Amino acid sequence: MKLRAKLWVLYLAAILLVLLIISASLLLYTAQLDPVIRAQFKAFLTQHYLIFLLPLFFIIALTALAFRWVLEKQVVPLYRLSDALNIWAKIHPGHRLPEEGGEVVRRFSKVFNSVAAHFEDLQENLESKISDARADLEEEKNTLAALIEELNEGVVVCNLENRILLYNQKARLLLDRAAVEDPADRGGPVGLGRPIYGVVDQKRLSHALGNLKTRLNREEGSHAAQLVMYGATQQLLRCQVIPVRDAAGELGGYILVFYDITHKVKVDSHRSMLLKSLTEGIRSALASIRAAIETLTAFPAMDDAKRVQFYRVIGEEAAQLSGFIHQTASEFSEHFKSQWPLENIPGGELIGAIRKSAAEKLNLEVDWLPGAEELWVRAESYSLVQAYLYMMRQLQARLNVGHFRMQLAEDRLFNYLDLSWEGAPISLELLETWKRGALMEGEDGIALTLQELLDRHDAEIWSHNDSPSNTCALRLAMPRSVAPQLLQGKVVLEGERPEFYDFSLFHQPGQTPELDQRQLSNLTYTVFDTETTGLNPSEGDEIISIGAVRIVNGRLLRKEIFDQLINPRRTMSREAVEVHGIEPAMLRDQPAIETVLPGFRRFVEDTVLVAHNAAFDMRFLKMKEELTGIRFLNPVLDTLLLSAAVHPNLERHNLDAIARRLGITVVGRHTALGDALVTAEILIKLIPLLAEMGIHTLQQAREASQKTLYARLQY
Repeated sequence: MKLRAKLWVLYLAAILLVLLIISASLLLYTAQLDPVIRAQFKAFLTQHYLIFLLPLFFIIALTALAFRWVLEKQVVPLYRLSDALNIWAKIHPGHRLPEEGGEVVRRFSKVFNSVAAHFEDLQENLESKISDARADLEEEKNTLAALIEELNEGVVVCNLENRILLYNQKARLLLDRAAVEDPADRGGPVGLGRPIYGVVDQKRLSHALGNLKTRLNREEGSHAAQLVMYGATQQLLRCQVIPVRDAAGELGGYILVFYDITHKVKVDSHRSMLLKSLTEGIRSALASIRAAIETLTAFPAMDDAKRVQFYRVIGEEAAQLSGFIHQTASEFSEHFKSQWPLENIPGGELIGAIRKSAAEKLNLEVDWLPGAEELWVRAESYSLVQAYLYMMRQLQARLNVGHFRMQLAEDRLFNYLDLSWEGAPISLELLETWKRGALMEGEDGIALTLQELLDRHDAEIWSHNDSPSNTCALRLAMPRSVAPQLLQGKVVLEGERPEFYDFSLFHQPGQTPELDQRQLSNLTYTVFDTETTGLNPSEGDEIISIGAVRIVNGRLLRKEIFDQLINPRRTMSREAVEVHGIEPAMLRDQPAIETVLPGFRRFVEDTVLVAHNAAFDMRFLKMKEELTGIRFLNPVLDTLLLSAAVHPNLERHNLDAIARRLGITVVGRHTALGDALVTAEILIKLIPLLAEMGIHTLQQAREASQKTLYARLQY
């Protein structure tokens, strides 16, 4: 209820109370009179009631006029001054108080506006000095930003809630298929505040982070982990996971550095082909030469003609061998040795990871026998763990083994990792069958066979048994490795990073289903607007443009936008064109709504939708649910309703009026993206004003919106 209505209700209540008091007094007075006099008094009132009612109505009218004058000239202007002062103090120093109302109120507004103008001049001078002082710092920050953007490697920084805090363009091109197809498309999975699990396998990354935490707790080993994955276009990527530690030394986040190793692996394949072709070619030529030499040696008395013939064979084969080597060397001269990316990891850490996975996924107990725990192995940890889980599954199914033991050992050339059990051994034929099996179980595992994994680790496995102890084992032999230097994988301290990347998001709470209890300042928003052929979606009007921008941690991300024209497949009135300036010819070759909405849904995923007069835009989207099968279930906030909740005594809450009130420059008005940008800036400035009113959470904001008169609008 607005202020005027409240005060008029109070006025009427006061009048009624006075009338009740007068009536009660008359009743009490007449009750004490003599019955004869009382009857005469009642008869007089009945005959001459206008004598009493007319003065009473006249008094009420005069008091109503006086009350209205006080209300309009003194009370309401004072409340408006309160709202205006709040805007001036919290949001827009250039805002001025309206010089309206009574003489005292106008005089106060005039004096205050003069003081405010002087204060604004002082503030502008101060901001100018601060801006000059920050110039050098901003230049360094921009230089760093440019360096990160131009790196050949993809860089993504995440917090412990696995939300993206920073990324460069290379990372988008490596991980985001939408960016590969259209670099301007920001609707893909790579974006600030979005989950990294949209592009990196959750199981692999969780495994790598688990290893990182173990190493950081032990303060040993390389402070980095690696994993191998496929990118947006199925290129092979090596990902280095580097921890970011806070001031207390705890893991506060992590950096992912992506290297495209497709070419390197291709080189490795070429190297294998080289060795194979060299082996086959040389073997054939050498066999011919050897046969000729053996023949000459075996028959020393052969005639000269045959001897010359054998010499010719030796010469031709030698020349052919030389040419073959030269041709092969030329063909592969640009290829260098390349191996499947492996990392040096502590053997104890590897056994610990295997034991943990076996307990969680197979419900198996694995003992750790004392041995050479300090050994290091060179391996791809995740795939090796999957290999041991695969073998345990097979042993569990074939031999009903429910308990295993693991031990590390070494000799001069190899490290050995034994998986042993009590019971029957496995045959060589069965082990060969297992080697051809894929290391997959449902959605777990990797798309490699056991033999392929052994080849990539330059390893071998065999079965052996100890008859006296009735113990059998599978022994994995791998080349020996040494502990890496601790300099590998530099640990980045949080304080070393520039603030303009907004690393305060490290402390942002993770996304949860209980969005209603989240702080408004911590939510991720997609602010959007639509342009349409008209105002009546139920009568066939269509969307012709969608524009959207994202807000993360209170920052407007002007580069993460969605801006798309849409072919409405219907005519458009000239009046509509004059409003938004979109000509029918501009829409002729644009995609239809059923093509655009899937991309828009990806863009708004896991965010709160915000619009100005959101009921209008959401009605258009709802009308397309049956056609597209797409429903937007995101929570929705409306800046129209929020403004009315913050400033209930102000009359105008359209986009232009709010922007003018909050000191926001309007650019691109009546374009979908332009209006979305203005709406986003309005939301950012409304959030602290809502907090002043005790509105801190999404639920409180929605409840405050529902109480406003504008919430009754229907489309």
